[in-house]
Amino acid sequence: MKTIIYFILLALTSLHVIGQEDNKTMKGFVRAVKENFPITRTFDLQYDQFGPTNYDAKLFGQDLEKGRFDSHNRLKLAVNLPLYKSQTQRFIVTSTFNYKYESYGFGDVYNFDSNITHTRPTQDFHYLAGALSATYVSSLFKKPIIYNTTVIVDGNQENVQRIKGFVTASLVIKKTPNTTITIGLLAIADPSSIVPVAPLFTYNHHFLDSKWEINVILPKSILFRRSLLENGRISFGTEFDSENFYLNLKTPQLNGIYEVNSLELKSGVTYEYHIDRKIIGTFKAGINNVLSTRVTERGERTNKYIYDNKQDPQGYFRFGISYNPF
Repeated sequence: MKTIIYFILLALTSLHVIGQEDNKTMKGFVRAVKENFPITRTFDLQYDQFGPTNYDAKLFGQDLEKGRFDSHNRLKLAVNLPLYKSQTQRFIVTSTFNYKYESYGFGDVYNFDSNITHTRPTQDFHYLAGALSATYVSSLFKKPIIYNTTVIVDGNQENVQRIKGFVTASLVIKKTPNTTITIGLLAIADPSSIVPVAPLFTYNHHFLDSKWEINVILPKSILFRRSLLENGRISFGTEFDSENFYLNLKTPQLNGIYEVNSLELKSGVTYEYHIDRKIIGTFKAGINNVLSTRVTERGERTNKYIYDNKQDPQGYFRFGISYNPF
């Protein structure tokens, strides 16, 4: 689900930008997407460090254990390369590769069945995904519209695990010098998705006689931001994130391939700085609220989970660097 949301954001942000560009071509689309989301740039590297937090876990609806994550870090790498672009710049095909390394360090863990407190070694996970995406910019009712089709293959270090995809169509419904509003529709080709069709919405408004703007991209983020220093930008707000990876388990209770899905709500501050024209550094810090962490059988809907994990809020920070030659 994480990879699907990532490409949905491409479509959302592209419409948001096309609505603000007089040149309604792919050039404006690509530039704005990369400006809003570092992970969509040609090369992006991010490192997240989360503070310690307590958790409670249930298996098949029964209390399993309670414990503490003493450390949790996440490393992400994204590479995005264009494969084809039409002469009119209205049609583009891109390829994407994503890699994620996630590590959990445990404190004391109490098991409800055995009534014993024990320790657990650090657990590491790897996630890989590749995608092929085709985007076309056109007009409808004399308004810009963008169509996107994406096919995604993901898995772990063991094997390819799933193939999924989606299509989107989004339309600019209002554009003034200060305000842009877009709406859209998403159709997901993924059996694990709870909703096969969902609406999309973006809203951007520059406040009059002010450096501040509000940027809303649903279901992703609500941010207030402004320029800070000559080559920097600061943002305050809340962002929704979804993380996933696969487990290959062989235990008496769980035997097979399973998927971990985590929903996170991050609130805080982000500062981005152009080190030069092509290199951008990012620092982010705040509070991370894990809304849910669930384990399902591979391909099952997340509401049919077998394992559920609840965590306390935790502090976090992120360092990132992106390279964007285009």
